[in-house]
Amino acid sequence: STACPGLGLFYTVLSAFLFSVASLFLKKIEDVHSVEVSAFRCVFQMAFVLPGLIYYKTGFLGPKGKRIFLFFRGFLGSSAMILLYYAFQVMPLADATVITFSSPVFTSLLAWIFLKEKYSIWDLLFTLFAITGVVLIARPPFLFGSNVTGIEGSYRDHLKGTIAAITSTVSGASTFVILRKVGKSVHYFLSIWYYAVIGLIGCVIALFVMNEWRLPYCGKDRVLLILIGLLGLGGQIFLTKALQIEKAGPVAIMKTMDVVFAFILQILFLNHLPTWWTVGGALCVVASSSGTAIRKWRQSLKKAKQNEI
Repeated sequence: STACPGLGLFYTVLSAFLFSVASLFLKKIEDVHSVEVSAFRCVFQMAFVLPGLIYYKTGFLGPKGKRIFLFFRGFLGSSAMILLYYAFQVMPLADATVITFSSPVFTSLLAWIFLKEKYSIWDLLFTLFAITGVVLIARPPFLFGSNVTGIEGSYRDHLKGTIAAITSTVSGASTFVILRKVGKSVHYFLSIWYYAVIGLIGCVIALFVMNEWRLPYCGKDRVLLILIGLLGLGGQIFLTKALQIEKAGPVAIMKTMDVVFAFILQILFLNHLPTWWTVGGALCVVASSSGTAIRKWRQSLKKAKQNEI
């Protein structure tokens, strides 16, 4: 029922754009801790998903056997979000965005370990590519000397941001593997619901432990918080829509527009030119994630051909 070819890809680019603008606003917020921003976004998602759960009569807990998977999906998904928001706050926008793009590589690695999916020499090659890209962005002093250029603030923050971004990416990749394992048996809204509820509980506990909970003082920050919530939601919805009407391969390739938007927004609004290291890292990571996507896509086409015969 594709009414208009390329609609899924258009949705993907739109979603990439919304996510990038959300991360730009995240950098523009001054005194709100990244965990608090995540808590806000969880509240938004809950408010949005609640009517859907009632409408589709899915219940709030989901089918009995799947609850443990849903719980982990929620836990890992929300951790991924919090860590990513932290990375956005302490390191350049383009750098953090590029690192998250190594996720297809981690996904295929985890799928090989947990779902016994095939892992070929190509996958290994793409993994090495992605790691090279991440190293170019992290610029560890033992390789690059102690004088690291093109970072925001101290190298310690840059390193903390890098570690947060990598951990976030691995958590995100594991949620993909869990979603594959659960398959279509669980309504999409339920998995967002778990993600939002568990994320909110986690954020609130973390904020109490760190004693960081405070309402943003200035009106600008409040508006930005609400906009981040809305943009994040919009990005999520369009991405899901795209994956429903378009094959995952082309969507994954179009999603690399995220990196392009991050570079453009960083140059235009944050007056921070990405370094050549970041550009090199971006090329490696984008090559690796596109490569992975194209291979997966071609394999699924082959399978479809075999099924026809």
